[in-house]
Amino acid sequence: MDKNTAEKRIAELTSLLDKYTYQYYVLDAPEVSDYEFDMLMQELKALEGEFPELVLPTSPTQRVGGIASGKFAKVEHAVQMASLQDVFSFEQVEAFLARCTAELESPEYSVEPKIDGLSVSLEYESGVLVRGSTRGDGFVGEDVTANIRTIRSIPLKLENAPEFLEVRGEVYMPRDSFFELVEQQELNDEQPFKNPRNAAAGSLRQKNSKITAQRKLDMFIFNVQQCRGREFSSHSESLDYLRELGFKTIPSYKVCTRKDEIIAEIGRIGDERSSFAFDIDGVVVKINSLAQRDIMGATAKTPKWAVAYKYPPEEKETKLLDIEVNVGRTGAITPVAVFEPILLAGTSVSRAVLHNQDFIDEKDIRKGDIILVRKAGEIIPEVLRSVSHEDGSVPFKLPDRCPVCGAESVREDGESVLRCPNVQCPAQLLKNMIHFASKNAMNIDGLGDANMKLLIDSGTVKSPADLYTLTREQLLALGRFKDKSAENLLNAIEASKNAGMERLIHALGIRNIGQRAAVLLCERFPDIDKLMSASKDDIAEIEGFGEVMAESVSSAFAEPHRIELIERLRECGVVMTYESAAREDDRFAGLTFVLTGTFPTMKRDEAKKLIESFGGKVSGSVSKKTDFVVAGEAAGSKLDKANELGITVLSEAELIERTR
Repeated sequence: MDKNTAEKRIAELTSLLDKYTYQYYVLDAPEVSDYEFDMLMQELKALEGEFPELVLPTSPTQRVGGIASGKFAKVEHAVQMASLQDVFSFEQVEAFLARCTAELESPEYSVEPKIDGLSVSLEYESGVLVRGSTRGDGFVGEDVTANIRTIRSIPLKLENAPEFLEVRGEVYMPRDSFFELVEQQELNDEQPFKNPRNAAAGSLRQKNSKITAQRKLDMFIFNVQQCRGREFSSHSESLDYLRELGFKTIPSYKVCTRKDEIIAEIGRIGDERSSFAFDIDGVVVKINSLAQRDIMGATAKTPKWAVAYKYPPEEKETKLLDIEVNVGRTGAITPVAVFEPILLAGTSVSRAVLHNQDFIDEKDIRKGDIILVRKAGEIIPEVLRSVSHEDGSVPFKLPDRCPVCGAESVREDGESVLRCPNVQCPAQLLKNMIHFASKNAMNIDGLGDANMKLLIDSGTVKSPADLYTLTREQLLALGRFKDKSAENLLNAIEASKNAGMERLIHALGIRNIGQRAAVLLCERFPDIDKLMSASKDDIAEIEGFGEVMAESVSSAFAEPHRIELIERLRECGVVMTYESAAREDDRFAGLTFVLTGTFPTMKRDEAKKLIESFGGKVSGSVSKKTDFVVAGEAAGSKLDKANELGITVLSEAELIERTR
């Protein structure tokens, strides 16, 4: 095929694929099968591969994602991406409506679902998407254009578009995609996201946009920020126009004039929210007329012409059928409520952790009770209280012996947790082995839960050290492994020998010692022998350690079974020395930070790692020694104390700016 013919066919394919993408991801009404779509995409990829000079940034093939830059560039928003004032009762909604009526003549209101996601701006020049950025602090966000391009419902090019258009919307993760991601994270021994909003935020800020592309994010557009070449008189008019351009606009919005209409619409959306494919955390009520919005004005933080009504946490009663008792990798004996399935926040739930005996006693929870369960902004349900007892019920007590191995359970001073003290307990062994091989520990690919259970149940391994003596013949004899999978696993085990001392310390599963604490131990005692011979007082001198953590480490390395394990691992060639990771620079050296509230784009641990990568320390409490407090939304007493002590308060965006 010559270049001219290829160029015409590429244009045809691009037009068809854009049309089918819009039908599938925006209208939810596909005209062709997935197979037909895939064949057209393959044809386009082949032509672009043959004629790379014809590949355009707006091509459907450019949504797959690539490697983004190490840091996201700063974006200053020309129009502030303001947050809304939250209200929590119909009385507060009515008070807002009364204020509007007092200032405006016959106001109309747009009532629409408040999507629980991440607020993002999209900018188009002559119809072409040129930039996508996060809200940040409302004034400064981050450039996430490469990742935005991977979201299929976002048009890369607009037909009959104005000269310049900036729109605002909410990036979210549909529930089905969220549960699929969590299942995959659990299979990979990764820490799963807690809810779809966190998953969306974490996915949109991936350095590798190929990962973002795999996360199946979506986006609803709910506002025009700027527009050159078209004017609007109302919010509803702008939404209709955006829909005509091909955007996936906020669903189920309704223009209302009366108070009773608005309250009824809030109720309707609340009743139907479990049927949505996405999470909402409330309803936005806003003045429809743009001219009337100007009359109402805004405060420094929020517009006066809108409020966000937040639904109260969803709570439901159900019958407690049983209380299971599970044993964790540290021997913790944990009770779990098993109850008749109920629908909460759009998903069926039937289990909730009851934590410990004190929790059960405080709420007087008994088998057969009617209990009250909720999901308050999280995926994981919790038991609030017992509503009523069944006739003849008796208080529940955790067993005085381990339900797995029969060892007498113990409750150590100062702890509320009951534990099995038997380190050879099968339940502890399995979970300790899974932890040892997990991604954040020794990172042995191919040793998930099922394979590890098979190795233990068959008696093939009885200790982490046994992994390093496994043979191909042993694996093939289990029936689950073939030649290639056995070879891959043995190679992964061999590679894990060089994981490093910090991973090994984390893999040993010492109580109260996570990844960061393991690194701190290694920085102070850079080989295993120095660490094992260190006194509790020596360990307690490490900045960030206390008596409890020091006692945990000191006691752990005095246990005969752990000493034996380390010697066996040493004989197998596992590296037991520490090589310090390179630091960005030491600009935060000697500075102490405190994190509080919810950040717009980063998780707390991401912010902590960023600070530590520049030599800073992150503390859990504010004191006179604190240099900076980094505050997000819903910052509480820590922010108050920082202001009281005159400590400098930074936003997430200001923290990021200091690392550039």
